[in-house]
Amino acid sequence: RGPVGDKDRENEKEKKSVICVEGNIASGKTTCLEFFSKTTGIEVLQEPVPKWRNVRGHNPLGLLYRDACRWGFTLQTYVQLTMLDHHTRPQTSPVRLMERSIHSARYVFVENLYRSGKMPEVDYVILAEWFDWIVRNIDVSIDLIVYLRTTPETCYQRLQMRCREEETVISLEYLDALHRLYEEWLFKGGLFPVAAPVLVIEADHDRKKMLELFEQNRDRILTPENQKHGS
Repeated sequence: RGPVGDKDRENEKEKKSVICVEGNIASGKTTCLEFFSKTTGIEVLQEPVPKWRNVRGHNPLGLLYRDACRWGFTLQTYVQLTMLDHHTRPQTSPVRLMERSIHSARYVFVENLYRSGKMPEVDYVILAEWFDWIVRNIDVSIDLIVYLRTTPETCYQRLQMRCREEETVISLEYLDALHRLYEEWLFKGGLFPVAAPVLVIEADHDRKKMLELFEQNRDRILTPENQKHGS
């Protein structure tokens, strides 16, 4: 029996963690990923925005921002595929840090398109069926959600400063709607399933203060198995 026990310990040692950094547009996710990317043993997967901007020459992200009613389903189908790719690609490091997840794509962004009347019910239902099938049949599990909690006003100010082309049309109302869905999902709870324990970090602060907060929370973020035991 000895060797089996050793093997089990070996497997335990090799257990890999997946941590998703969630939050509104301009909540500081990139800053968080960059901060931890300097740590050894971590792989960082940024949101595949370049893919959303260029699918064989088409820009579904740009199209969505111009006409959400027409292009919401198109973009979100592709978001679901590209996020699924992130969740399922072989993990080479002990810790994987992902920007957002297939879960927030469904519970925040698809949900918002539907609730705001910009997505027909048939589109919404089909995306939801796809999502439910994926969750049942493919391992998209995560170990921790780091929720960078911001006010929509802070995000709006940061957006004005960073000037990404597609984002020039983003309104405070849109950020507010996304904020409410993030709150319902990760802060208040109850509306949608939460795929992992949630660590909330208040993220309205300036960059210097945020880096200090990431450092303070380093162990809680990078060793999520501790979260499960309520520590």
